Amino acid sequence: MAQTPSPYDLSPPEPQQLARLAAGLSDEERRILLNQGTEPPFCGGLLDNKQEGNYLCRLCALPLFSSACKFESGTGWPSFYVPYHPDHIRELIDTGHGMRRVEIRCGRCDSHMGHVFPDGPAPTGLRYCLNSASLSFCPSNEEKPDPLNRGETGFL
Repeated sequence: MAQTPSPYDLSPPEPQQLARLAAGLSDEERRILLNQGTEPPFCGGLLDNKQEGNYLCRLCALPLFSSACKFESGTGWPSFYVPYHPDHIRELIDTGHGMRRVEIRCGRCDSHMGHVFPDGPAPTGLRYCLNSASLSFCPSNEEKPDPLNRGETGFL
């Protein structure tokens, strides 16, 4: 089945745009997003969020996951069973920490989000396990401008 193209510009930020966006990160956000860190379980600010809306990349504001696909996994990190759009995430094999995992990154700015595991609920059977520090949340009744100034606003 053919996939509908993303309505967002997925071209990577220019180096100066990326530097400007990264300058606004906290030390913890920088450690997670730019250096593939992980926050401790059960401490992230978005873990218990029950509002309707979209979870965006904290660095470039690309929509990554919808609240409609969030579920309680019991793992201590926000979990989703399907991304907002397949092109909005990248998957990389991660063999660190003595195991084989699949790392997920933002499809636009390449920042680290978390990992995906094959133990999620139907209909996908996947669990996208995210760091709260790698996300920002946009309620469904608000618009958020694109920080890359590409003319995109949304949501949704």
